[in-house]
Amino acid sequence: MSMHLTFRQLQVFTAVAKHQSFTRAAQALYLSQPAVSMQVRQMEEQVGLPLFEQLGRRIYLTEAGREMARYSAAITQQLEEAVQVINDLKGLAGGHIHISVATTGAYIAPYLLAAFSKLHPQVTVSMDVTNRETLLHQLAENEVDIAIMGRPPAGLALEATAFLENPLVIIAAPDHPLARIKAITLDMVATYPFIMREPGSGTRIAVEQFFEKAGVALHASIEVSSHEAIKHAVRAGMGLGIASLHTVREELLAGRLAVLDVQGMPIERHWYLVHRQGKRLSAAAQAFRDFLLNQDAARLLPA
Repeated sequence: MSMHLTFRQLQVFTAVAKHQSFTRAAQALYLSQPAVSMQVRQMEEQVGLPLFEQLGRRIYLTEAGREMARYSAAITQQLEEAVQVINDLKGLAGGHIHISVATTGAYIAPYLLAAFSKLHPQVTVSMDVTNRETLLHQLAENEVDIAIMGRPPAGLALEATAFLENPLVIIAAPDHPLARIKAITLDMVATYPFIMREPGSGTRIAVEQFFEKAGVALHASIEVSSHEAIKHAVRAGMGLGIASLHTVREELLAGRLAVLDVQGMPIERHWYLVHRQGKRLSAAAQAFRDFLLNQDAARLLPA
């Protein structure tokens, strides 16, 4: 039996499988929902088996659908690499970079991209800001060219290169009792409530490892899902917080937050450029990587 499938059908099918929704797939592809449904129906006719089943309001891949999804992803990746090779032959003109950035990286990435774009205005960029778990999934599925994040976990097929320091500091409201004290011990700060990111975030992992190594128990009184929420809660006097120094520069200059003088701080971390091992970077993505690694990236950030 032969199947006559089009690349457009594979694109639509992959989008529906990813979003588990005809509506969301249509939105992502800028198509109408009937057009998406028609492409899937035509593909099912070629395959000779249903690719999706509907249970309640949700759709799921059938066994045939799961097999097709695996091959469809491989075919799509091969074609995208072919496009990259052709773009490389043309040079940077018309190049595109898809970058995924960890949540805290949103405070530095725009400055890095702005500096790069001044040198290469012909290169277009897509930037996705997401949490650590989603970012690692995007890398594993080859959905992005490069990621900017903290140190990735060991054991994954990733190439990570440090390019910028990312110190973590303890922040407090300016009128907090500890804001006027020098050489504060970790035992002292541990007696106050802490506002922390959710378990699994890169910042939280680094903080817990730091306090555990120091033999000090740190308890998160409040958990939030964003650094902006941490800053607002700290300003409101709900407790102390730990944040990347890059994320609180404006508040420090305006006097809305204070960095505590804590012994052993800051926690020294780095930002990393990360991509899949063995991935063939496009000319544009390679130029961006070289741009950041061949200079002092800190100079690209506001003072």
